[in-house]
Amino acid sequence: MRLDDRVCLVTGAAAGIGEAIATRLATEGATVGLADRDLDKATLVADRIGGSAWRADVSQSADVAQFVGEAAERFGRIDAIVNNAGIAVGGTVADTTEDDWQRVLSTNLTGVWRGMKYALPHLIQSKGCIVNLSSVQALVGMPGWAAYAATKGAIIALTQQAAVEYGADGVRVNCLAPGTIMTPMNEQIFAHASDPDALIASWNASHALGRFGRPSEVAAAAAYLISDDASFVTGSCLRVDGGLSILGPTGRAD
Repeated sequence: MRLDDRVCLVTGAAAGIGEAIATRLATEGATVGLADRDLDKATLVADRIGGSAWRADVSQSADVAQFVGEAAERFGRIDAIVNNAGIAVGGTVADTTEDDWQRVLSTNLTGVWRGMKYALPHLIQSKGCIVNLSSVQALVGMPGWAAYAATKGAIIALTQQAAVEYGADGVRVNCLAPGTIMTPMNEQIFAHASDPDALIASWNASHALGRFGRPSEVAAAAAYLISDDASFVTGSCLRVDGGLSILGPTGRAD
């Protein structure tokens, strides 16, 4: 198994993409530390995959520092961290409130920075790696998601910056840009839409493959980037988007 004897941390691991990544890493032999604001759900996932769970809100520095520090102490090392936790708050540039802007920024972007900051001393020791979760919304414009898209674009820049700064230490830093993935976060968006079926059909049609992605498909890409199969890959943004960014959000697959 590709990840035997490795310790991998995953934030936002109680559901959706984070849960799928934690599960895939454990399946490939890794010891997994899971962090999430919902400790009960994270614990259920951890028990299922043989990992350990912590309550951590990535918008709070003390939570992230405690999670990473306690995980390093418990496991004796850290070989990888997947900074996955994020929130989606809709709004155009003009109608996004300052409170919403700061909330999305603190979780999606600064939360990624916090995970990197506190994990890096351990990753330098282990010559480990970082995988950050960006989004296809960093690459194409989708009306109504100003704060979310801004954070996801900045994650790509931050990933490249860290790859340059820590490459000489043997630390690889990459990110993933998923397309539309059927997660609890997206399910909430559909649940509050005036016409959920029409929205789902529209989002399906915006992918060249004509369908949403699955969390397990993003998890497979994360496992690749952590594994030695990606030993010469750093500073990259791997699109796992079903062709959305080449078709465009208003394009059609037929």
